[in-house]
Amino acid sequence: MVFYFAKGGKHLTEIKKLLKFTRGYGLMYSIGIVSIILSQGVTLLSPLVIRTTIDSIIGSSIIENKRVAYFVGLLGGRAGLRENLWIIGIIIIFITLLRGIFLYLKNTMSSKSAENIAEKIKNQLYDHIQKLPYEYHVSAETGELIQRCTSDVDTIRRFLAIQLMEVVGSFFMLVFTIGIMVSLSPRMALISISMLPLSFAFAYIFFKRVKKDFKEADEAEARLSTTLQENLTGIRVVKAFAREGYEIENFDKKNSEHKRLNTKLIINLASYWAIADFISFSQIGLVIVLGSYQAVKGYISLGTLIAFTSYIGMLVWPVRQMGRTLTDMGKAFVSLKRIDEIFLEPIEVLIENGEEPPISGDIEFMNVYFEYEKDRPVLKDISFKVKAGETIAFIGPTGSGKSSLVHLLPRLYDYTKGSIKLDGHELKSIDRHWVRKNVGLVLQEPFLYAKTIKENIRLSNPSYPDKRVYDAAKTASIHDDINSFEDKYETMVGERGVSLSGGQKQRMAIARTIINDYPIVIFDDSLSAVDTSTDIEIREALKTRRNKSTTIIISHRISTVAGADKIYVLDKGKIVQSGNHEQLINEEGLYKRVYTIQSSYEDL
Repeated sequence: MVFYFAKGGKHLTEIKKLLKFTRGYGLMYSIGIVSIILSQGVTLLSPLVIRTTIDSIIGSSIIENKRVAYFVGLLGGRAGLRENLWIIGIIIIFITLLRGIFLYLKNTMSSKSAENIAEKIKNQLYDHIQKLPYEYHVSAETGELIQRCTSDVDTIRRFLAIQLMEVVGSFFMLVFTIGIMVSLSPRMALISISMLPLSFAFAYIFFKRVKKDFKEADEAEARLSTTLQENLTGIRVVKAFAREGYEIENFDKKNSEHKRLNTKLIINLASYWAIADFISFSQIGLVIVLGSYQAVKGYISLGTLIAFTSYIGMLVWPVRQMGRTLTDMGKAFVSLKRIDEIFLEPIEVLIENGEEPPISGDIEFMNVYFEYEKDRPVLKDISFKVKAGETIAFIGPTGSGKSSLVHLLPRLYDYTKGSIKLDGHELKSIDRHWVRKNVGLVLQEPFLYAKTIKENIRLSNPSYPDKRVYDAAKTASIHDDINSFEDKYETMVGERGVSLSGGQKQRMAIARTIINDYPIVIFDDSLSAVDTSTDIEIREALKTRRNKSTTIIISHRISTVAGADKIYVLDKGKIVQSGNHEQLINEEGLYKRVYTIQSSYEDL
């Protein structure tokens, strides 16, 4: 173990990273560490008691240790103990009981503190993930994150509760045992530790090899989790396209890879145990054979030989276990690194000590550029003005930058160049948290929680009165649908809203947004799943809110944007046309072409 830490200082750094999570539970964890040290120390007393009994109580050897001689005197002296050997049995039972108490304290304190630490890590992870920026979550794999928050945290919990305690216990057991052996017989101590360097070296080499194997197996499990999560989430798509066979085959490939890597790991572990057992039993055999020879020759006493046969087990088995301990340590280090990767991701600072101005809904874009990748802008020189209470719309082909544009307003992304102002205040100077309290966004793909309909609609503020919930639902044209359900607003929505139709989910998402009376409301193609008549109903209801909210609509449907005060046509990241519906259908351009095509389909 000493060789292992001396070989790589980075591992001490990893241990320090692990121990930083014990803050707040340090006392409890320290009691566990002290208890394991005391239990190891107490364990070493039994062979000494047996040695003294054989050599000096039953035998005639002089007790050289003054403290032992004094203690024997208190118990009635050598003659008295020889007549009452049951007292020795009571002493050994007491030592065993004391060891059990210390082990109980160790297990209790280490387990409690490890559970608290695991809870702390999960809370910190969840808090950090919640605060990561929108662009991180766009590219992150959900299954991968779930595994890091569950399996990897549990690996660290087990390491802190069990393996780290074993590391500490093994270290002090080795130190105490070797010290006692040297004091009993330096020659026998040298024989007893002769094969330890080989055991240490083998354990270290094995650890270096198996750490890579575990990382591969862990990553394979993450891929398996991601596949399972994606398949369960998209089960309706799987059914709709009859992809069951393909998905089963895909899962089987990932599962087979996971099995292959785990089997490789198990084979390596089996190899280690076989070789480690051979080395350990060879060491024990060496001590017994050479110790017996020295006892026969009179170099050591019979009691000393028996003590050494006990101590060699205490010495060898911790070293034998070191491969497993180092393996689990390697797993913990891999898990720690995977968790640390999340913590190293910079969070999105919602409250930046910026401005919190009153926002009524005036918007101004001036020569705005935006890019996801350097030197590849998706928005180019965008300029327009919106007065508070107006309704504007954006239309254009897929990939023209419509969603990217409106994602700038709630600061899901920050623009690269140019200026965006809300009521005369530069957007980047306003706290993100404040911006998002004033800019409502209804996404194209709404997400609903597995809660009741009422809880989903008033998600942003559970204290909203029922009347406000009903009014928002009426504006979103979902009120009648809800009342047709058996439990009405108390109806449970399945996971991700699976029990509702696409149009119902979108209308619920609209109700969830407009219930907040945002001064600015953005509909990012969120009317695409509703029929034309429902679309008209929603837009007519929204007109009653015209003096309350500035409304921005993104759509591919001309009928949805036709009633806007001003329509902007985007193509390849630029505004290529602007005006109201009447103006745009009377000038040549993209809007007129789309209008002509959609009108011809509506006439069929």
